[in-house]
Amino acid sequence: MQPDSVRAVVTGGVSGLGLAVARRLVADGGKVALLDLNDDKGAEAVAALGAANACYFRTDVTDEAGVATTLEAARGFLGGLNAAINCAGILGAGRVLGKDESGTSRPMPLDGFARTVMVNLVGSFNVAKAAANLIQHNAPGEDGERGAIVNTASVAAYEGQIGQAAYSASKGGVVGMTLPMARELARFGIRVVTVAPGVFWTPMVDGMPESVQQSLAATIPFPSRLGKPEEFADTVAFILRTRYLNGETIRLDGATRLQPK
Repeated sequence: MQPDSVRAVVTGGVSGLGLAVARRLVADGGKVALLDLNDDKGAEAVAALGAANACYFRTDVTDEAGVATTLEAARGFLGGLNAAINCAGILGAGRVLGKDESGTSRPMPLDGFARTVMVNLVGSFNVAKAAANLIQHNAPGEDGERGAIVNTASVAAYEGQIGQAAYSASKGGVVGMTLPMARELARFGIRVVTVAPGVFWTPMVDGMPESVQQSLAATIPFPSRLGKPEEFADTVAFILRTRYLNGETIRLDGATRLQPK
């Protein structure tokens, strides 16, 4: 699709990677609906992007009916919908056998594992299928394309570290559903592509001590630095305009491979 024709919903869109994507799409002439849970940051993002180019919807990506209603409203604001970018996610860090405050070994509470999978995997699927339900009715463009769905996984889907069992499982699920979803939605002219970023500058990393930031950067072969949100956004923009790219997961990580811990 042409950059100025993009009409996209972006989950996790008021900060980090999601906001970077929104900025890039708007800069290229597109319009975005930001789906998130932070009203203050949502208002700030809309003010920065311009009320004619962006809107904000408070959205729980795990709420099936809520997401469907929100996407209908977003399509109304955007004047159409041809892209869904899933950037919402949580870390869900915790060991399978951790320790409580007394130092006693305790298994991970199941609700913590389930919550991570619900937000990262089920939430991505929920938004993707609701978006596809609307995009399928678009008039076909060149090559018969009607729209695209871009999901966010992580290199932890492949080399999960100690303490990342829940997170890695959720992101591995995102990778796993990419090809079958792309195959199924092909008949509607809807592409599905996933990006698996490495260690990026995000609000979480900004809060880390500088020594920790430097140690993270030192583990990345080249460039030996953390990824920039703008580089993630560039990748999403490339995916949206490259129709032959479909059913694939793209690692964006400076050739890093996560160590056990």
